[in-house]
Amino acid sequence: MASADLRQELDCSICLTTYTDPVNLRCGHNFCRVCIDRVLDTQGGSGGYSCPECREEFRDRPVLQRNITLRNIVETFRSTQLEGKTGIFCTYCYHSPVPAVISCLMCEASLCDNHLRVHSKGPEHVLTDPTTSIENRKCSIHRKLLEYYCTEDSACICVSCRLDGEHRGHKVETLDEASENKKQKLRNVLQKLMTEREETEKRVQSLQDRRRKVQEKSERVTALFIELRRHLEDLEKRVRRNISSQEERISLSDLIHQLEIKKEDLSRKMEDIEELCNMTDPLTVLQESDTGDLCDTEEGDNEDRERHDRLLHDGGDLDVSGISHTLHTGLSDMIKEVNVFFYIQEASDILLDVNTADNYLQISDDMKTVSWSHIKQNRPETPERFQWCVQVLSSQRFSSGRHYWEVDVRESELCIVGVCYPSIERRGRQSGIGNNKKSWGLHRYRGVCSLIHDNKPIRISPDLSSNRVRIYVDYEAGRLSFYDLCDPIRHLHTFTTTFTEPLHAGLCVGKGSITISGGEGRREK
Repeated sequence: MASADLRQELDCSICLTTYTDPVNLRCGHNFCRVCIDRVLDTQGGSGGYSCPECREEFRDRPVLQRNITLRNIVETFRSTQLEGKTGIFCTYCYHSPVPAVISCLMCEASLCDNHLRVHSKGPEHVLTDPTTSIENRKCSIHRKLLEYYCTEDSACICVSCRLDGEHRGHKVETLDEASENKKQKLRNVLQKLMTEREETEKRVQSLQDRRRKVQEKSERVTALFIELRRHLEDLEKRVRRNISSQEERISLSDLIHQLEIKKEDLSRKMEDIEELCNMTDPLTVLQESDTGDLCDTEEGDNEDRERHDRLLHDGGDLDVSGISHTLHTGLSDMIKEVNVFFYIQEASDILLDVNTADNYLQISDDMKTVSWSHIKQNRPETPERFQWCVQVLSSQRFSSGRHYWEVDVRESELCIVGVCYPSIERRGRQSGIGNNKKSWGLHRYRGVCSLIHDNKPIRISPDLSSNRVRIYVDYEAGRLSFYDLCDPIRHLHTFTTTFTEPLHAGLCVGKGSITISGGEGRREK
């Protein structure tokens, strides 16, 4: 009865069926959108609108508001009705369908609560969840319940198949045992998949974080260039104003104009003198009365020359020194702004640790230069000392941040420069920088250059153009880069990994000597 009352509440009063896309009017009554639209269309010609239920009138066509709550109720009711129609019902309830709560595989029947109470409790009556596929739970040959699982043939079988059928003598398990074994295997696979998914999620998150950081840095660099362009434009304006001011102060235009007039006057006098010189009548030449003015040029000439020289020496040029100072100050301010974006912090100089040096290496007093020697040094043999490869490590080590240092290799024909973990072996061939998984190096021998890690070389061609190598470490990013410090700087190679230990600078010298210079550490603000 309650269901019928609810069913009536969900019917549209126009079409008398369950609401479809219900909407309501201001008066609160609900209708199907299509139904009420048709009614309002017919009322439009009468000059007014009203609700089909309560007859409340509206001057303008009412705005239809979707009733989301009612729509959800209708959808839930429809899904419930659908489940009742397609569900499994009790086999023995003839008069009205009653949902089944269990199925008996022996009887091949589904039971409601009432019929389950009077059903046989015998062990042969196997009860299961309500199902319509009871036939699938019986052997197609013997028509008996499937009770066992043949592990050799991977098949579910009945007792006759096990004792007398084709599965006789095979290793079998009960369905529960086989099911539990399969579930355990699936749980193991599920655990592996979950672990793999977690690792994948971590890698995805790590890459997303890296991408976000790269995008942020890119945006910061873009903003930096915009700001630098603005500063550069301001600097250009200041310099140009300075030049214009000096040009006005110098005022060479007046002197140039006066000299141009004087030049024209001199040209006119020259023409008059040439004309007199070309006359053949002596009396006419001697009687010419204006020759004194033509010859009188010395006093004015000296005065103009002195003014010309004074302007050239005292104020006839731009103040190049002042302009240079303005440019230098402006560019220095721009460099300071770059340092604000990428904060640069100097680190301690890279020093060599004599306690790690092979006994055929000599270390300079400033701990910067290492040289190969045919004379064995009398240093104690300690666990941290290399005793097969002629190598030495730095006393400093880096476990975070960005760092770089430079190595001069011009005095060595055979050398290796790079980085390594403190746990690197100290004896044997595998202790060489680059010959193991704990070190990375640049190997150079007689003009042949290679990058090496885990004893896997990468040939670099051509050879170094300069005699200086820069090594750059970004610890958090897991990047190790090598550069040839030629002009312009040449990138040789970048190793990408995940550093698991602190890093030491490492040097190997087979002949000659190499020098390591101070490094710098960089970190972002």
